[in-house]
Amino acid sequence: MRDHVVIAPDKFKGSLTAPEVAEHLAAGLGVPAVSLPVADGGDGTVDAVVACGFERVSVEVTGPTGERVLASYAVRGETAVVEMAEASGLRRLSGGLAALTATSYGTGELIADAVRGGARRIVLGLGGSACTDGGAGLAQALGARFLDASGNELPSGGGALRDLAQIDISEFMAGIREISGHGHGHGDGHRHASDAVAGLEFVVASDVDNPLLGPYGAAAVYGPQKGADPDQVKTLEAGLARLAAVAAHTHGLAGSVEHDGVVRSMGVAGQPGAGAAGGVGFAALAFLHAEIRPGIEYLLDLLDFDRHVQGARLVITGEGSLDEQSLRGKAPIGVANAAARHGVPVVAVCGRRTIGDEELRKAGIDEAYALTDLESDVQVCMTEAGALLERLAVRIAATRLGDVGE
Repeated sequence: MRDHVVIAPDKFKGSLTAPEVAEHLAAGLGVPAVSLPVADGGDGTVDAVVACGFERVSVEVTGPTGERVLASYAVRGETAVVEMAEASGLRRLSGGLAALTATSYGTGELIADAVRGGARRIVLGLGGSACTDGGAGLAQALGARFLDASGNELPSGGGALRDLAQIDISEFMAGIREISGHGHGHGDGHRHASDAVAGLEFVVASDVDNPLLGPYGAAAVYGPQKGADPDQVKTLEAGLARLAAVAAHTHGLAGSVEHDGVVRSMGVAGQPGAGAAGGVGFAALAFLHAEIRPGIEYLLDLLDFDRHVQGARLVITGEGSLDEQSLRGKAPIGVANAAARHGVPVVAVCGRRTIGDEELRKAGIDEAYALTDLESDVQVCMTEAGALLERLAVRIAATRLGDVGE
């Protein structure tokens, strides 16, 4: 007999975290419920897994423009969840955008701290990043050196990568692995990246399928979102191309190849997801030998969603805006797909929606309830989201469960 409801929403960006959304829905339902706030690898991923039993670890690391920031990751057993937005996110930019100089270094510091603490599986959530540095900063934090033709280390950011001549990975992960008790020594300059990460598993949780380079690459598509003007986009593209080309000729790394002076997106650089988070996807593939998994699918596995949904009467999912982008593999659709495997009906809550009933049903969502159904003023919906969600939950209980009247 089905006797509980599973509440598995993503955040309402700008209003409530995913755990807060779940809390308000549970308060309004008035029936037994299991709260499993979710995320797709972007902002809020750490919050979501902490709410489901992971432990939060806070560390002072380098922000995207070099300032020190307090960032968190989450740990359970030997699994650590690192969210790029925590250390290297747009929300960390207090002094304005820094398209050419923003770095992913802090995300690498979080990974290093997790490995030193005993993590053997690192789940890296890519989303909301401020940088377009191809993950060079992340790799630098783990011991790689990015050098110009004179052997000098490059400054931070994607713009400097145009002058890249050599990637030295002789110290990559060496000190970190030694401290954690799984060191391989310092190497002799001919270490392979795969040697450095032996015994560790890296999973990238991301729904972005862009390659590193070209019209659909990291610079062209996401650079403008991070404040890059057309000339800066060209500079960043040139830097990422140089990174990929040098990586192709560096010990154990694979990137693009140069032929007649032209860099073509091949190898790792051409793989779907290499362009995620300003090219951090490329670094994860090339340096960490990571596996890229759809963000929401992997997070649902991590949270043991299949076990919790068994015997459920209903699944409630949602996010701030249900729109065309939601249909392209965002959290609510991933939840709906997972629930469908168990024959459990799904409804969604949202701040607003711009997709029709038929599109929702095709995506596996029976019905959607929007805050704008109760309050037409969008600003009020933002500020009063919690109270409005509780009212929606009462309505869901009345119409879908027959337990409570509104």
